[in-house]
Amino acid sequence: MIGGNISRWTMAYFAVALTWLLAALALMTLGIGHPATDLAAPDTLVLVHVICIGWLSTAMCGALFQFVPVLVAKPLFSERLALPALGLLTAGLIALLAGFMALGGRLPSAPWLLPLGAVLLVAGFGLVVVDLGLTAWRRPTGPARFVLAGLASLCATVTFGAVFAFALGGWAGRIGEAVLARGIPLHAIAGLGGWLTLTAMGVSYRLLSMFMLAPDVQDRQSGQTLAAGGLAVAAAVAGGAFAIGLAIGLNAVLSVAALLGLTCAVLYGRDLAGIFRNRKRRQLELNMRMAILSFASLAGTAVLGIALVSMGTLPLHLGAFAFLTVFGWLSGLVLAKLYKIVAFLTWLETYGPVMGRAATPRVQDLAAEQRATKWFAIYYLAVWAGTLALLAGEPSAFRIAAATMTVGVVGIVHEIIRIRRLEDVASPLRLPPGAVAPHLLFAKT
Repeated sequence: MIGGNISRWTMAYFAVALTWLLAALALMTLGIGHPATDLAAPDTLVLVHVICIGWLSTAMCGALFQFVPVLVAKPLFSERLALPALGLLTAGLIALLAGFMALGGRLPSAPWLLPLGAVLLVAGFGLVVVDLGLTAWRRPTGPARFVLAGLASLCATVTFGAVFAFALGGWAGRIGEAVLARGIPLHAIAGLGGWLTLTAMGVSYRLLSMFMLAPDVQDRQSGQTLAAGGLAVAAAVAGGAFAIGLAIGLNAVLSVAALLGLTCAVLYGRDLAGIFRNRKRRQLELNMRMAILSFASLAGTAVLGIALVSMGTLPLHLGAFAFLTVFGWLSGLVLAKLYKIVAFLTWLETYGPVMGRAATPRVQDLAAEQRATKWFAIYYLAVWAGTLALLAGEPSAFRIAAATMTVGVVGIVHEIIRIRRLEDVASPLRLPPGAVAPHLLFAKT
């Protein structure tokens, strides 16, 4: 990527996403949302959408604007769409959250807020899908196929969400009411299982191979993983929509989707094992060691899901299952990769232009891994403790775990800011002649 284009607004996406993550952790620490309230309560809806749209989706979009061009070895379709998309997503999420708060009586009644939020989010995600989709379609092979599948799942997720928003606002008629009554599991599967998980898998293939100097996973092998995951999402969304239209049960559809999803997780584990086994960089950097913990959390999610289904207690502990999925697997992986991505992009932006003309530090010289390790350890231990607290039905213990997670995330964010400001680079190499210090929130090149 030396000499390649750097997405101008990726850092802004990361900054906004981390702000929303801290907001979500503050809500959980204060006891707002599940488990203090029901999973379908307005406060829980606020918390869920802060996490899934504000934190995970915003961070994913920022990473994709940088790395989809790398996956396909083609330039981004349009750099100009990234900033308007971020503005629309932020405004749409704020309107949506205000609508949920009005439903819960925390704000004056305003039924128009939810449809407004839906329209803004559809517009924002529409720009993302067009920009990234047209970029990935230029070379739809390897990990780019996961991105395309994730974007298709995002379209399904946003469609369900828009119908729900209009239905809650009283503007969707009987069909909207029927979809709202039974379609929430399909919305969640398309979002968490399709958009976030399949996309994270695809990006991880490339990042793991690149940062560990490992051969890329063969297309045939990764294609099997994608087929299982894509079929799981398709079975849930298409089959579920068909079942809702015929007014029949969703259990059979969801069972098939769960079996395919478990197959996808197993195949993904096989692919990861091959990458780690064939790597040339034997000494793992911090981001890789922490990514292993997120993969372990994904395995734990699968085991927990099987155990809860076999005991017939999945509905009772759905919050714990979702929490481990969102914070152990997805958020853990995103935080681990953000730590490396910020260092990598900062190095490219600052030292790439003077490479070969002046002495420069290594990418790993921008970070203080030993100091950062404790923050990641605090975060993961708190996530696992929070999962146990939810399973045990101990809301007070869960709030303590959420507060501890906040400590870990604040520490990680501080380390990321230090990387961006080059604070851990030795002074002789910090800014060689011709190098320009990066801006905190956007790339100058």
